[in-house]
Parts: sequence; C-alpha cells; structure tokens
Amino acid sequence: MGSLLLAGCSLAPEYQPAKVIVPVKFKESDPKLEDNNWKIAQPADQQARGEWWRIYNDAQLNELEQQAIAGNQNLKVVAANIQASRALRSAAQAERLPSIDAGFGPTRQKPSPASLGLDDNAHTSAQTLWRAQANVSYELDLFGRVASSVNAATADLQQQEALYQSALLALQADVAQGYFLIRQLDTEQAIYNRTIKLLGETRDLMQLRFKNGLVSELDVSRAQTELATAQTTALNIARNRASAEHALAVLLGKPPADFNLAVQPLTANSIRLPAGLPSTLLERRPDIAAAERAMAADNARIGIARAAFFPKLSLTGALGYESSSLSELGKWSSRTFLLGPVAGTILSLPLFDGGQRKAGVAQARAAYEESVANYRQTVLNAFREVENGLSDQRILDQQIQAQNQALSSSHHANQLSHLRYREGAISYLDVIDSDRTILQQEQLAAQLKGSQIIASINLIRALGGGWSS
Repeated sequence: MGSLLLAGCSLAPEYQPAKVIVPVKFKESDPKLEDNNWKIAQPADQQARGEWWRIYNDAQLNELEQQAIAGNQNLKVVAANIQASRALRSAAQAERLPSIDAGFGPTRQKPSPASLGLDDNAHTSAQTLWRAQANVSYELDLFGRVASSVNAATADLQQQEALYQSALLALQADVAQGYFLIRQLDTEQAIYNRTIKLLGETRDLMQLRFKNGLVSELDVSRAQTELATAQTTALNIARNRASAEHALAVLLGKPPADFNLAVQPLTANSIRLPAGLPSTLLERRPDIAAAERAMAADNARIGIARAAFFPKLSLTGALGYESSSLSELGKWSSRTFLLGPVAGTILSLPLFDGGQRKAGVAQARAAYEESVANYRQTVLNAFREVENGLSDQRILDQQIQAQNQALSSSHHANQLSHLRYREGAISYLDVIDSDRTILQQEQLAAQLKGSQIIASINLIRALGGGWSS
C-alpha cells in the first residue's frame, strides 16, 4: 500500500498518437526508380542523416556545409532551446526528490497556555529561541501531478531535439540551394559574356560595312541595340548573383563583406531520388516528430490540470538544535525536531476557486486538440512537399529533354540564317531574331539544369534527408 501511495496514479489520458490518413503510395512516384542505386527511405526520425549533400560531388559545397553547421546563428538559437528544455526537465524530475534546506537564527515567541497544557488563565512569558536546523519537505505524488510534469517536460525536450534536426536539415538544404543558384547564375553569366563578345564583334563589323556602303545605318543601330540589351541582362544576372552570395554568407554566419565565392559555372549532375512509402515519411521527418512530441506534452498537461482538483499531501519536518541562549545552542541537550503542521501543512485540500481549476483543464484539453490539428496539418504539408518534389523531378526531366531538342534546332537554324544572310537571301533582322533565340534557349537550358538540382534538394528535404548512394 505504501509503495502504491509513493508511486501515485496518473490522471493524464492514456496517450495515443493522432491517427492520420496515409496513402498507399505517392501519386507522383516513378516506378522506374525502384531498382536503381538508391537506398529506399527507412524509418526513424532519430537516425543519423549523414552528409547527404556529398552526393553532388562538389568540394566547395562540402566546405560550405561544414561552415554553416559551425557558424549559423539560427541553429545556435535552436540548440540553446534544447539546453533550456533539458534544464526544465531536470527541474521537473527534482520534484520527485525531497527538498532540504538549512536555517539559522533567533525567533521571538510567546507560547499559548493551551500549547503548554496550562489553565486558560495561566501566564506565559515571551522568550527568544535560537535555532539551527535542517528543513525537509517531500510531496507524495498521489495523483500523478509530478509524474505528469516530468512526462510533459520530457516530451518538450524531445520536441526541441526534433526541431533542431528540422532546423539543421533546412539549413543544409538552404546552403546547397543557395550555392547551386549561384553556380546557375555563373553559367548564365558565362553565356552572356560570350554572347556580348560576339555581339560586340558583330557591331564593329556592321560599322565597318556601313562605312563601305554595304549595309544601312539601320543594321548598325540594330546591332548596337542587341549588344546593349545583352549587356543590361548580364548586369541583372550580376545583381542577382550578388544578392544570392550575400544570403549564403548569412547562412554561414558571416558578414557579406567577409565572404566571396569565386565564379564557377554549374557542373554538378542532376540526382534522381525514389520516394519510398508514405508511411515511412511519418517517422523520417523531424518536423513531424516534433509535432507528435508536442501532442504528447499537451496530453501530459491535461494530467497536471486534473491533479489540481485533488488533495496535495506533503511530508514536512525539521531537525536541529534549539536553545534560549546562543552559547547553549550546540549542546546535545538542545537537539529538537518538528514534524507535520508545526513545520508546515501536511495536507492541502482545494475547496473553492471560482472555477479556476475547471478552466485550467479546459485550457489543457484545448491545447491538446490544437496540437493534434497541428500534427495532422504537418503531415499533410509533408505529403504535399514530397508530391511536389516528385512531380518537379519528373516534369523537369521532360522539360530538359524538350529543351535539348529546342537548343539543337536553334543552333542549326542560326547557322542557316547566317549563311542565308551572307548570300543576301534574308535581312539582318532575321539574323538578329535567330541570334536572340539561341541566346534565350541557352539561358533557359542553364536555368532548367539549375532548377533540376534545386528540385532534387527540395525532395531530399521533403523526405527528411538521410540519403546515401
């Protein structure tokens, strides 16, 4: 019976994770990817996710990822939240143990005649007592208030740990996407630099031919316009690259003034990823794990709110020395002890609070229902992000194939237009249109390649990371 009292009983509802509708398979998944080199996603939100960005085989990216993990300030904020939650759990666990403190000092008191067993009219004298004692207090957790507090604090800590993993994965993905965006812009800049050089040579040639009376002034103006337009677009690309580089610097925890990334056109190959089963996603994604732990914490807090309706039993006492004279305080004959209401209230029983405790339970239940809805919404968002990633992967493949054909055709058409212009069969305006088309096709090809790599990173993030070849 004594052990049962010490263990107490929990008033928190039995915790069951909220049910969610899970599809049998992803709508946008590609069956052809099931037998390739990739390891299908395995469950466990606590698994080591590894350095997944190494699949892109880019040494510069590998270095930037390490710098971001060490220097990103938002990640440090989340890490500090873990330390705070760990401290709160320790504080909750400490309530399972007795609290002991020491005191020393004089008190002035006048005992009542009844407390000394005297007649009602008896006279008692005031006296000064010196005390040196240790005070002990221990709450018997009869109704699970302390246990529910520990459960809630533990779930809060686990939620913060999952949020850290989520923030880490987001940071790694943001760094990789920012890096490849810069490389895509470097590729576009290289295309325009080459084009500007050719357009400059064409403009000079047109000016020379105009002086010789071979072309009209209109052709010279058109050549100059095309050159200026290309220069303007190149400057816009440079502006976008500068902004992307500044954003990447902040992700690394550095001032933009202290960070420069050398120009290097995009060389990484695209990655095709299988999605695995939707049910494994619920255990892989750290944000889903965090939402589930929030549910568990709020469920435990219902138990804390319910326990407020029941008596609170605390064992209190004091042991030490008491004397009317400071010089006599240390003698063996001065030893004393106090137990029960003399040292503190043993039993506190709530009677009336105007509905405060009832409102507390209602608030705890509402918080739990909110966390259930948040959990389900997080799961739905996860499925949406995976489906988006899979459809992007599939459609971008088709776009790139079509774009490669368009680029090949535009090169052939451009060669023919220059040949026919030299033969006098078409005007220079037709040549300009052909040159502009091939420039647009080359830029679009670079953008699609960059988009494909960034889409693969989005899919890795949506699947919870942890990929290895």
